[in-house]
Amino acid sequence: MYDYLVVGAGLFGSIFAYEAKKRGHSVLVIEKRDHLAGTMYTENQDGINVHKYGAHIFRTDSDKVWEYIQQFAEFNRFTNSPVAIYKDELYNLPFNMNTFNKMWGVKTPEEARAKIDEQVKEAGITEPKNLEEQAISMVGTDIYEKLIKGYTGKQWGRPCSELPSFIIKRLPVRMVYDNNYFNDKYQGIPIGGYTQIVEKMLNGIEVKLNTDFFENREEFESCAKKILFTGMIDEYYDYYYGELEYRSLRFEHERLECENYQGNAVVNYTEYEIPYTRIIEHKHFEFGCQGGKEGSIPHTVITREYPATWQRGDDPYYPINDEKNNSLYEKYRKLADDEGKVIFGGRLGMYRYFDMQTDIIAALELVDKEF
Repeated sequence: MYDYLVVGAGLFGSIFAYEAKKRGHSVLVIEKRDHLAGTMYTENQDGINVHKYGAHIFRTDSDKVWEYIQQFAEFNRFTNSPVAIYKDELYNLPFNMNTFNKMWGVKTPEEARAKIDEQVKEAGITEPKNLEEQAISMVGTDIYEKLIKGYTGKQWGRPCSELPSFIIKRLPVRMVYDNNYFNDKYQGIPIGGYTQIVEKMLNGIEVKLNTDFFENREEFESCAKKILFTGMIDEYYDYYYGELEYRSLRFEHERLECENYQGNAVVNYTEYEIPYTRIIEHKHFEFGCQGGKEGSIPHTVITREYPATWQRGDDPYYPINDEKNNSLYEKYRKLADDEGKVIFGGRLGMYRYFDMQTDIIAALELVDKEF
């Protein structure tokens, strides 16, 4: 009999297991995948740490979060500065003066703002009702048509006119020449990849990989005093009220016998006709291309990222937090509130999008509450 069974060896579950063990509790962690670290898993392939489930860039404004994660890895100074390709045109992201200069030839913030205001006025938008109108009201029609419309349509599998406006409200728009996508105080990639972080967290804790909770549910429910479940909350309740909706992703990895394929870690492809949303070149996350200098790696690994409709059995990535799904989740949350033994946590258990820093914050909040 364990004190805690943790279902899922991703970041959230691993933090909880680590903190529980530190306080003297016995813990069993089970994971249905064949590896630790969930979707932030990195795999070393001939000297390149490949982000197997898409680009993971750690960033936070919180001193507490930064101090916490650095117990488990040393971070480099990587700055996320993606570029976007539309047909044969290349633009800097996030939307900043470099983007506006390339799009319109403007040189000053005043000129850029005037151009945007002119296009917003022509579109006649006063109160944005959907993502399309919200985007146009923020950056005008030219940038919307070239850099948002196709990319977002691919990402969510529906036209921007049918998506809620809140999805794009946090998109950075800057009137300065600055290609740093994030504004956070701390930003970087762990030297040696992400998997080591969870390995260190779970050191000394019993872990069973390739183990599906639902295949031996009765046995697992009876082996611990309490359960932290980080899988899908609707699946735990056997979809009693129906399925929550997600977007999924498919990844196509390829090794290329060249030193430098695209010159940047992340390149977005914004036209709808190209089926993938971006190409990631992993060696750039850890500065693995040194232009032929000693220590450079002569080959490279790229990943094409394809958005996909989620169906049972697929990996769920992005909760679709629209009104319908949030209302359905509330029904499951009320069931969860009545549970005495089971705690739900993480992106799937709480049905909300977490990046790594919000995952850490939510996990530590649960630790404070539980202990």
